[in-house]
Amino acid sequence: MTDMIETAKRALGLVDLTNLNDDCTAEDITALTNRTVTPYGAVAAVCVWPRFVAQAVKELAGTGVKVATVVNFPAGGEDTQAVVAETRQAIADGADEIDLVMPYRTFVEGRKGFAEEQIIQVKAAIPEPAILKVILETGEIKDPLLIHAASNVAIAAGADFIKTSTGKVAVNATLEAAEIMLTAIEEARRDNAERVIGFKPAGGIKTASDAAAYLALADKIMGHNWVSASTFRFGASGLLDALTATIEGQEAAVGEGY
Repeated sequence: MTDMIETAKRALGLVDLTNLNDDCTAEDITALTNRTVTPYGAVAAVCVWPRFVAQAVKELAGTGVKVATVVNFPAGGEDTQAVVAETRQAIADGADEIDLVMPYRTFVEGRKGFAEEQIIQVKAAIPEPAILKVILETGEIKDPLLIHAASNVAIAAGADFIKTSTGKVAVNATLEAAEIMLTAIEEARRDNAERVIGFKPAGGIKTASDAAAYLALADKIMGHNWVSASTFRFGASGLLDALTATIEGQEAAVGEGY
């Protein structure tokens, strides 16, 4: 149990506390931001719909918690100009991090250049120190070789993180997809040790045990000193409560959906 408590403490600071519910309200965002700083430390970020970015930025001022938002979400569409405009507005509203759904259907159909170009254009609309996380939607891509190829495309196009899933499809984060994506990150590190690329599993990660499995995998592939909030995030809504319960020695409750 002691090991799991330490793992839960480690994981808590890596959480992108998320509300991407279709019926999300301004009151829900306030409830979310109020949960970000716990007696055991703060989460890394909140992840909210673009329309709530300015509110979240205001409410989190001074906490050190980042504000992430989603673009081209969840469908991963092909209207790159609209996605770039959405990104610019989010940055103007104060977003620190942009989670872009790559046009994964287009990618699977063989139009890899289109997917790459969309990522390049979105990245160009994000000034430093803001960062870009690219969502591959691995549960829809399915094929391991294509997941590896999508990881490489996103990395080459400028992704600061690669992320498994939207949390809006039947199959979201899996350890199998995580291993493929972390391996691609490790390969990229071998090619360019100075470039930092992070990893974010999202969707279905509900318990401290779930978090522990992903952290163990990252430690195995990337080394024990690699994981930090600048390289690893959990996209989740219910995980924070489970981690807190574990730290407090309670029976870890299963969190909700995303």
